[in-house]
Amino acid sequence: MAQSMTPMEDAMRVKLTAALSPTLLTITNDSHLHSHHKAMQGSTSRETHFRVVVVSDAFKAKMQPARHRMIYTLLKEEMAREGGIHALQLKTKTVEEEWKAKERERIEEAERGEVVAEVEKQ
Repeated sequence: MAQSMTPMEDAMRVKLTAALSPTLLTITNDSHLHSHHKAMQGSTSRETHFRVVVVSDAFKAKMQPARHRMIYTLLKEEMAREGGIHALQLKTKTVEEEWKAKERERIEEAERGEVVAEVEKQ
């Protein structure tokens, strides 16, 4: 079997999925944007900087800091490892929060559409 080209991302996905049962999990590797930083000099890892979006009901009744601590705890090995995670940008929501955000977006899009239609009539 071929070795994965994204072992850090794969490990993150497995741990976050197992622990949080997310309805949405997006992991974006932004390491290439930071490879020139002084802190990254000498690092051979291509998986050091990530943006992670997690939507899970495991976050219910928890404030953002507690949600982030949950993820940091799950990924502590990956963060401590030489060449491991150097930076982690997190966006955490419950299913209800995600639904409300999508609903707001739909309303805003509809309102923008009505305004555009009115401008076009003039």
